[in-house]
Amino acid sequence: MSAMITINENYLKLQASYLFTTISRKVEAYQKANPDKKIIRLGIGDVTLPLSQSIVAAFHRGVDEMSHAETFRGYGPEQGYGFLREAIATVDFQARGAAVQAHEIVVSDGSKCDTGNFQELLGNQLRIGIPDPVYPVYVDTNVMAGRTGVAIDGRYEGIHYLEGNHANGFVPSPPEFPLDLVYLCFPNNPTGAVATRRQLQAWVDYARAHKVLLLFDAAYCAFVRDPKIPLSIFEIPGARECAVEFRSFSKTAGFTGARCAFTVIPDSVLVWDSTGKAHKLLDLWNRRHSTKFNGVSYPVQVAAAAVYSPEGQKEVRELTDYYMSNARMIRDRLLSWNLEVTGGENGPYVWVKTGNDSWESFDTLLNEAQVVVTPGSGFGTCGQGYIRISAFNHREKVEEALGRLEQVLGKTP
Repeated sequence: MSAMITINENYLKLQASYLFTTISRKVEAYQKANPDKKIIRLGIGDVTLPLSQSIVAAFHRGVDEMSHAETFRGYGPEQGYGFLREAIATVDFQARGAAVQAHEIVVSDGSKCDTGNFQELLGNQLRIGIPDPVYPVYVDTNVMAGRTGVAIDGRYEGIHYLEGNHANGFVPSPPEFPLDLVYLCFPNNPTGAVATRRQLQAWVDYARAHKVLLLFDAAYCAFVRDPKIPLSIFEIPGARECAVEFRSFSKTAGFTGARCAFTVIPDSVLVWDSTGKAHKLLDLWNRRHSTKFNGVSYPVQVAAAAVYSPEGQKEVRELTDYYMSNARMIRDRLLSWNLEVTGGENGPYVWVKTGNDSWESFDTLLNEAQVVVTPGSGFGTCGQGYIRISAFNHREKVEEALGRLEQVLGKTP
């Protein structure tokens, strides 16, 4: 038998192409067949407003520095420049009473990348808890790594699904049995739900009691408007012993095309090898990061640091206010049609129960209203019968889309 290249067969377990790739293909096919139709996209969570003035000015400054020998920079520190890490620690965490230090922050090119890559540090025999519905990357990357069996009726063997539903506000509680690794995302993608301080404290207490590692995705924290809702897991007592947090500039400051994010790993988070010896998780992530990543470009980090200036903070607030006003408008209109709605108050997504198959609803809204939404079943079996509507678009397009949607969804009693 001749030699041949074999593959990682865990990829063959994946149920379909990446959710948003499938949506793009469907929309592309519809547009090709109907070139005269004007499509409005409220599906993928991509920003539409440009970078703000002070951030653009900083971006230019960073590029200009690269054009002069005396200020040119080559490879930077893989973990990020000190000026950005210090600004993040001071404004995002210490100002809110969370004792995060600059060296515990590792800058990257996206929280999607970080949440996907982070599982490389961990053993394959872990008991994993993942909410349902959930951002698909958490599930798919663990499938790729070989931590699951095959999918049966839409769920992978080896994953403990933490069910979210209307009754619990799409905020699952800790299970009565111990897990090893749990993913949490608040404000939630896709439901827009947020967790209270008490609910997050329950998860931290559970994690400390059972030596669970919490991976907390806070990519949408800048959209929280209720002052009682924590923005960071590290505002919760005890979280520094058991949690990692992922943050992004993508939605916060419009960096989806510029690419910048960061992960926070406290010194006090420990993991263990097979002999029972403890290791700092931060050290492992730094080792992985230094080996596989060359750092975010200097101009991008200069632009990201401008987010933390007084002008930048004001501009970012205006930017997120714009999208949240879209979200509230979507939420209010859907409620006026007597639909069951979650989100839209402290997050940029509105989660809507249609009662029909999620992909059928997607197709109906695309064909009859020319509006792109995201089918809820793409986020898990608990998303069946729901759709996600994104607030990321221009105001006039959102208003037009709602007018079209009323002709379809507004007919629902």
